[in-house]
Amino acid sequence: MRKLIAAIALTVMACGGGDRDAQAQQVTPAGDTPAAEATEGAVHEVQMVLTDAGEYKYIPDELTIKVGDTVRWTNVSGGPHNVQFTAGEVPDGAEEVLNAAMANRMGPMNGQLLLAPNAVYEVSFAGAPVGQYGYVCTPHVMLGMTASLTVEN
Repeated sequence: MRKLIAAIALTVMACGGGDRDAQAQQVTPAGDTPAAEATEGAVHEVQMVLTDAGEYKYIPDELTIKVGDTVRWTNVSGGPHNVQFTAGEVPDGAEEVLNAAMANRMGPMNGQLLLAPNAVYEVSFAGAPVGQYGYVCTPHVMLGMTASLTVEN
């Protein structure tokens, strides 16, 4: 009986039932630190979608920002989605900055899964090294959900 109740609760959460804010919150793993506070800068929007053609995409999939800006990813459709920066595809020194700026990480440079429609995930690039940053959606990387951003001075 407990398994049935747990399965129903998970199904309701995955389908968008219940409190959206509670669904978007994740517990920070032991030893993990909360994200660093964002500084003043522009906020850039990126949508995470499943298109009508059946493609999983970040829109836009290429973005140029300035050091100090924030990127806000929104789960529009086809979730769950997340943002995982790819080791070897970020500038030297970026991993430490990203890990400090990413709340509720699932692992190094790996943001939480966004389960609820319209859930958002933000990362501040305050103090980030300039250069190219490659990232993927962990659940949909094999389906081509990849993107990059360029950080400039």
